[in-house]
Amino acid sequence: MLGITIHEFDTLTAENSGRQAAAGMHTIPTEVYHWLDAECLRQSDSRQTTWLRFTQRAGCRAIQVTSYVGVMRAPDGYQIEVLPKIGKAMENGPSEARRLLINMLSCLREFRHIQTEKANLLAAHMPLLEIFITEFLQAVQRVVKRGLRSTYNNHEDNLFVLRGKLLHSQHLRQNLFRADRFYTSHDEFTADRPINRLLHSALHSVIPQTSSQANQQLARELIFHFADIPQSKNHQLDFQQVNADRGMGYYNDALAWAKLILGDQSPLTGSGTNSAPSLLFPMEAVFEAYVTKHLPQQMASSLSLKAQVQSHYLVNHTNKNWFRMKPDLLIREGKKNLLVLDTKWKMLDQQKDNGTDKYNLSQNDFYQLYAYGQSYLDGEGDIVLIYPKTDSFDKPLPQFEFPSAPKLRLWAIPFCLKTKRLLIPEDKPFSLHLFKAQHDIRTTSLAN
Repeated sequence: MLGITIHEFDTLTAENSGRQAAAGMHTIPTEVYHWLDAECLRQSDSRQTTWLRFTQRAGCRAIQVTSYVGVMRAPDGYQIEVLPKIGKAMENGPSEARRLLINMLSCLREFRHIQTEKANLLAAHMPLLEIFITEFLQAVQRVVKRGLRSTYNNHEDNLFVLRGKLLHSQHLRQNLFRADRFYTSHDEFTADRPINRLLHSALHSVIPQTSSQANQQLARELIFHFADIPQSKNHQLDFQQVNADRGMGYYNDALAWAKLILGDQSPLTGSGTNSAPSLLFPMEAVFEAYVTKHLPQQMASSLSLKAQVQSHYLVNHTNKNWFRMKPDLLIREGKKNLLVLDTKWKMLDQQKDNGTDKYNLSQNDFYQLYAYGQSYLDGEGDIVLIYPKTDSFDKPLPQFEFPSAPKLRLWAIPFCLKTKRLLIPEDKPFSLHLFKAQHDIRTTSLAN
């Protein structure tokens, strides 16, 4: 199956455009380019989240992917794998970026079931979609080995024998002149239940999406075990009616993958007559989830980390609160707020320490953190912007001060994606009070 691997914010153009591919620019089949062109227009009309946007290169129109990562799949099966932009600087290229992304995705609620060690081994020679399909098939295989669970379903039918309970009104209406029939309500023990129908549908769904012969063969072998179970006719309804009985925990991983494959929990799915499903994740959310999971390992044991706090508002208007203030993270001791943190998936450059470039910082981010500091810290304390660590940004920037709020300090601090640590300025008072020493972090990690 044809496809291409690119990075965030790379540009795509049609093969027949006549333009030379440059850094960050890739050519794709003309039919796929037209599909992406239609997707851009659809997003503009529907005001949906823009994972694609029009741009211009060498005086001609092109299409640029934004800060979404994962897999785009065109209607003809062509796959566009989008990896984090930080992968461009990695020594092992796409395979290393893929492994990093898998580890980061495992921090998302939808991906907590991913077997990261196995997936990381596959990342060296498989694109993301194949890895996801492999994980799903292995999860279904574990279900099949332990046995498909059946349940009692109630059926009403006009039978030749009395079975279950006779429904008198329906019996008289249907069988007034048929003494050989009985209209009954009876229970039937069957594997035809929502959870099995969904797995059956998901198995059929992945066959045309995988180019791996091993995956295709395994999918067909698994479908054989579902031969007596129909596919789901209404995915959304069946997901709502899933009832995992006692002892059915071994279904959890397969069901979680089915939700992603069938689109019920897909973070982003194309729709419309000229679209095809895509599995894409906003890197801002992925990075935030990654930091949220690992930051508590650095914190003092007496503290707690709260995510997506929303207890303050920017203004009050006619006795109504407007514009909720939602910092990504808040460190607290009991009920006292100690530190406000916000994650930003942006690449800083500590060499650009001038009034023009400003390290590639955003003025809007500073406005936002200033408002958080006033609301959650009463204008006194430390607020932190967290960015991914890169070769260009490998240590905290000098502190920023606000002339109108001299007791409020802002920090821009890197988070190392490999070591899963915030590289805090260890000589500062808030660092000594809130975070463990590096020796303590290593000891805790070894104990875990």
